Amino acid sequence: MRLLTDVYKVDEALTRRAAARIPAGVGKVLSAVEEAAESTKLWCGAAVVMAWKGGRRGRRAAAAGLAALAMAQLVSNGLCKQLAGRPRPPAEWIPHDEVDDRPDSSSFPSGHTAAAVAFTAAVAPTWPVAGALCAVPATMVAVERVQSGAHYPSDVAGGAAIGLAGAWATRRTAAVFLRRRR
Repeated sequence: MRLLTDVYKVDEALTRRAAARIPAGVGKVLSAVEEAAESTKLWCGAAVVMAWKGGRRGRRAAAAGLAALAMAQLVSNGLCKQLAGRPRPPAEWIPHDEVDDRPDSSSFPSGHTAAAVAFTAAVAPTWPVAGALCAVPATMVAVERVQSGAHYPSDVAGGAAIGLAGAWATRRTAAVFLRRRR
């Protein structure tokens, strides 16, 4: 129990700090990136561009990214949120009006972060430059989820872990499949 109490105290301190210290202009940019990532639009758009402009490598990277994203979404939103039932950070911790525009679903884990990290981590091994480019908005999405009061930092960390696991599982499954085809 002490560990959970300590995590909650750290979550509170980091959430309050992120919500209060990120300048309003930066917050607006973060919100715009998060809005683009809503319903995985940003990642699907990135996959289209990769497949269109990247040749065979781009198509492989896009397919890996979308497969990992789907797996992470299924685990984070379809399973973990249903089991966790964690409330969102209290509105009084967030000193701006973004707190009024949060979902009602469980706070744990961050599905936005799970999708962003899964896509990015699955793309990077196949096309490192595209992975590095995707890491920028993925990081912005993760920061925005805390800054806006939609998630605690531990929710974002949980989402990132799910995203990494989804990318790993996707790559592992693809490697096994390719070995069997030989």
